[in-house]
Amino acid sequence: MTVKAKGKGQKAKGESLNTGRGDVDAGRPVSPSSRKPPKPPPRKSSASSPRKPSVAIVGAGRLGTALASALDACGYDVRALASRGAAGARRAAARAGLKTLALGAGELGRLPAVELLFITTPDDALKETVASLASLAGESARVALHTSGALSSEVLAPLRERGYGVGSMHPLAAVSEPGAGALSLRKAFYCVEGDAGAVRAARGVVRDLGGRSFSIRPEDKALYHAAAVMTAGHVVALFDTALDTLRRCGLDARRAREVFLPLLRSTVENLSTQTPERALTGSFARADAETVLKHIESLRGLRDSDALATYVALGEHSLKLASRAGVSRDAVERVMRALSKAR
Repeated sequence: MTVKAKGKGQKAKGESLNTGRGDVDAGRPVSPSSRKPPKPPPRKSSASSPRKPSVAIVGAGRLGTALASALDACGYDVRALASRGAAGARRAAARAGLKTLALGAGELGRLPAVELLFITTPDDALKETVASLASLAGESARVALHTSGALSSEVLAPLRERGYGVGSMHPLAAVSEPGAGALSLRKAFYCVEGDAGAVRAARGVVRDLGGRSFSIRPEDKALYHAAAVMTAGHVVALFDTALDTLRRCGLDARRAREVFLPLLRSTVENLSTQTPERALTGSFARADAETVLKHIESLRGLRDSDALATYVALGEHSLKLASRAGVSRDAVERVMRALSKAR
């Protein structure tokens, strides 16, 4: 059953709704690639095709905009986008290639009747947003899904009390801008959890997006998300550290990226077919103590760099991989002693 939120004239609480995750209200220039995401060929209509659910999205930042575009491409009826301000929501709709109702934070009472409500605000704005939505008058029997990686569906408890089925549906996709992000969402893994009905709805959405889903215990969401951050965000930070180190050898920033990106891609390719201990290459895979000592000495001389600390921390874990791959204990211990002295 769908519902209609409270009247047009009423304003919701929490007018300071923050729709970050790259909020379109931030005012930064829009790159050509993010103005209108690429979409697959037009869908062929079929009388036998099941009707897709209607959707509203609260939080029109990078993820919310990308999700709106991806769902629209799959045949979902995206009826509304809400952002911190209505102008930001209109820009998000334009970027997603949608003609839909664009609302500001104070207009949540105008949300249309839908079957699925997605909340894609940043984690620190989620609680306030939920309170605003729960304060709306009217019968409540929709499914509400948030896209936070670290928070469980329990943050939506106020909506459950109003009759919503609640859950979370977090995409394991790096959405740095809406255009490419919409395509990434079409092939991602999704972590889903929550009430039984909400989980069924989320899994249906994931299937329609061409993705795959899995579930964990709600109390493990923060641990799960920490692992995801290490896989994506921390890899970017590590890559930046490597680029900074290479630039100190005389290469400019563009050339440094050009040189190291193929190396990074080949590493990911190795990981796609081998276990981490087999995919590991280089000095630590061989437990080459003399080479590691040369690395340490060169990194120690860098100013304003955390490269040495990063090298030592990751080197210690690399030695665990080398041990699992069968490198001799004596060789591993020699390298470990060198790392310990570098701390």
